[in-house]
Amino acid sequence: MRFTTTVLQARKTATGLPVPPEVIEALGAGKRPAVVVTLDGGHTYRSTVGVMGAQSLVPLSAANREAAGVQAGDTVEVTLEVDTMPRTVDLPDDLAAALDAAGVRAAFETLSNSRQRALVDPVLAAKAPETRVRRVAKAVESLQA
Repeated sequence: MRFTTTVLQARKTATGLPVPPEVIEALGAGKRPAVVVTLDGGHTYRSTVGVMGAQSLVPLSAANREAAGVQAGDTVEVTLEVDTMPRTVDLPDDLAAALDAAGVRAAFETLSNSRQRALVDPVLAAKAPETRVRRVAKAVESLQA
């Protein structure tokens, strides 16, 4: 489904793409479908439609804004397709080993994609080795609780 919308700024840095109700209906995948988003025929990313108030929105991160060359207030051409590909999170080797050693790998695998990412992304973002070790331990701890 292709439509034109304006990049909406909500709060200080959060932005989103308002999705008209007729587009959500035409996608035929519920009110909060997983989607593949293409902006102005160029930059493509995977996301999920969210609902804030009565408005459907696709999140637009700073990284995706930069990659697409858009900012809040810009009018953009958006193409949405239902995302049928499975959502997976690649475990870094050190985190996988720690989960296995603690016996919580099965618990990790039962988590939603977003919850898995909430544990993996901070580990991947760590710059110092000590920070990474602490974040791996924290992820294991959270699954043991």
